[in-house]
Amino acid sequence: MQNEEADFDQRPVAEAPEPSPYRVSEDEVAQVAEALRTDDTAFIHALLEEYHAADQADLIEQLSSKNRRKLIEVARDLIEPEALTELEETVRDEVIELLEPREIAAAMSELEADDAAYLIQDLDDEDRRQVLDAMPVDERADVEAALAYPEETAGRLMQRDFIAVPAYWTVGQTIDYMRDNEDLPEDFYEIFVIDAKMKPIGSVPLNRLLRAKRPVKVEDIMELDPVLINATTDQEEVAYLFKQYDLISALVVNEDNRLLGVIMVDDVVDVIHDEAQEDILLLSGVSDASVHESVLWTVRTRLPWLVVNLFTAAMAASVIKMFDATIEQMVALAVLMPMVASMGGNAGTQALTVAVRALGTKELTSANALRTIGREAAVGSLNGAVMALMIGTAVGLYFSNWMLGLVIGSAMIVNLIIAAFAGVMVPLGLTKAGVDPAVASGVFVTTITDVVGFFAFLGLAALILL
Repeated sequence: MQNEEADFDQRPVAEAPEPSPYRVSEDEVAQVAEALRTDDTAFIHALLEEYHAADQADLIEQLSSKNRRKLIEVARDLIEPEALTELEETVRDEVIELLEPREIAAAMSELEADDAAYLIQDLDDEDRRQVLDAMPVDERADVEAALAYPEETAGRLMQRDFIAVPAYWTVGQTIDYMRDNEDLPEDFYEIFVIDAKMKPIGSVPLNRLLRAKRPVKVEDIMELDPVLINATTDQEEVAYLFKQYDLISALVVNEDNRLLGVIMVDDVVDVIHDEAQEDILLLSGVSDASVHESVLWTVRTRLPWLVVNLFTAAMAASVIKMFDATIEQMVALAVLMPMVASMGGNAGTQALTVAVRALGTKELTSANALRTIGREAAVGSLNGAVMALMIGTAVGLYFSNWMLGLVIGSAMIVNLIIAAFAGVMVPLGLTKAGVDPAVASGVFVTTITDVVGFFAFLGLAALILL
């Protein structure tokens, strides 16, 4: 054993491979897993030191829970504080559990208040208090102020470090102030102009400030009427404002319009990503899904929607039961009727996805709702006509029964029109009722297309063929 240890000590320090651009490669994840298995900490340290914080987070997420725990044990001092904020929530909570309160507090002290609050927002009260008590008083106060606002609001997103000057200052005074002040934000793009009551009255982009002569007053070069966001505004609305007005930063104010902080575009990019991901998951009825969640947790979140779908499927089955005698007389109907329902479901999903997205981006409102409904109905009619011609011809030739082709073609037209109509009307109706359209729309639209598809096809068959 002694000789083996001596040989190990004489080995040259492993050199980490040059990180691949923009993301962690599968080979690097495998190499880290092998290094953890063989206790090659030199390799792991060398690699982590080269990684950007976001790549560190990517690596941690791709490791197994066992290797994740071991990585934290052997390289906890090399994990960047920003990497913790980049982790998916489930992994973040797992990593936080592996750190001591003082370590979490040290990481939070290097972050903006909004990012620091994100790290501990899901801890229980006792653990959160231990972490906060380990922080310096001033920084703790900022984090506590952020935690006082509800999750997913502007108050949680905002940074409390900003540069605000009075309108009567000159450009020279402002530049000298920034040079002499050591407590400036790490990144900023605008100077905000306030009155005596700390109410914003304008802003000055940095490029305009640096191009102006020193004697020029700030009020002469400032942009009036800055976009102001209330601290309780939902983060989805914040993202819309940034997109609508091409903002790089925006001011956050209280009910009296007094300046509280500033939201930066990098935080809004994260919001846009999170909200888009949430809507996609909700449309599939899986809520907040993650590949890192446990099997039991995933089952608990998905099962209720499957139960709801079971009841809606029973409604469609009851329609089929109404025409069981018709199906007995022509077995071909049982073969063909899933095609009508399936095509209607696909068409409804297409219209639904567009409508939910348009509602989220405020492109679909009550002002243009009728026009949008008419457009989708026209799309459904044309698609239905094309599909009716194709399937009607195919069925007529295959079964040597042109009346059967006429029936399925007619049912296809009816169902695709209803599907397009429902794809817009259902999310609009849910929005009016105060229900998130991304959550429940899919269930309703699928039910409508199934019921209408079966009823139209079997009903027309009973009238025309039998």
